[in-house]
Amino acid sequence: MTFTIPIENGNGVKDAEADSQRTLYPYVTGTSVVAIKYKDGILMASDMGGSYGSTLRYKNIERMKAIGKHSLLGASGEISDFQEILRYLDELTLNDNMWDDGNSLGPKEVHNYLTRVMYNRRNKFNPLWNTLVLGGVKNGEKYLGMVSMIGVSFEDNHVATGFGNHLARPILRDEWREDLSFEEGVKLLEKCMRVLLYRDRSAINKLQIAKMTEEGVTVSEPYSLKTFWEFKAFTNPTVGAEGS
Repeated sequence: MTFTIPIENGNGVKDAEADSQRTLYPYVTGTSVVAIKYKDGILMASDMGGSYGSTLRYKNIERMKAIGKHSLLGASGEISDFQEILRYLDELTLNDNMWDDGNSLGPKEVHNYLTRVMYNRRNKFNPLWNTLVLGGVKNGEKYLGMVSMIGVSFEDNHVATGFGNHLARPILRDEWREDLSFEEGVKLLEKCMRVLLYRDRSAINKLQIAKMTEEGVTVSEPYSLKTFWEFKAFTNPTVGAEGS
């Protein structure tokens, strides 16, 4: 993420350390991740698009990964930074497993670790350009939290990143309840993802839903949602507007 630009000095010798730059904006990005607690654990949804600027360059990017035995991580933002975070977490879980003490990192520990990593990189003015969702189940306790690219973190019963924070969270506030069954939770996530598909230009109609329970992580095969594009507001968005 950090690179240097050689600068000519007065003697014609290039000094590679004379100037350095940071990542000023992301290149290939993924859009919203939506996650909820349900009766038996955590459900998380994201699409599989990777946008190069405004161009939908990649259509097969998985943005949800199992972390250790008890956690599930989803990310929006820069894909290469997400890969770097996964490398950090691989080292963390490997080091934890090497102790072989019968214990393993839970979702709360992983969430705290990610908060410190993101805040540390922010303080170096070289942030990892991601918003992360971390959910998990350990010893019967469900955990769901989020971390922003500057290290701001919180826990909640439902979280969303990107446009989902504006368009999906109102739906979740109205319809989420603690005793949701798996089928009801999937239906609620699909409703949120359908709204995002209609309104977010970076979203694509190819998504995955991941389930985290005491038994572990299960990620669905990619699939598409049924959509309806004949709403009057879609076919004639300016009708009734002043001057139309």
